[in-house]
Amino acid sequence: MQSETANPLTLEEHRELGRELNAMNARLRELCQLVSAVYGPNNHASFTFLKTAESMERLCQDMQAQLTVDHPGYSVEKFYG
Repeated sequence: MQSETANPLTLEEHRELGRELNAMNARLRELCQLVSAVYGPNNHASFTFLKTAESMERLCQDMQAQLTVDHPGYSVEKFYG
């Protein structure tokens, strides 16, 4: 959890982190689809890939919410997806 005395990420740091997380999210989804296509949706590895991809989606949503807290009043839509 972020300490109340810690400085938030700057807008540029959020932009950079957003680019990185969006790229990771897209690649994770591709790999998830590949593993699921090869091994089937009921395979343990496929299931774990799906859960990991869902966690990445939640992380992007949480970071988008954090961005709006860190920089209220700025136009910051779609930094994280």
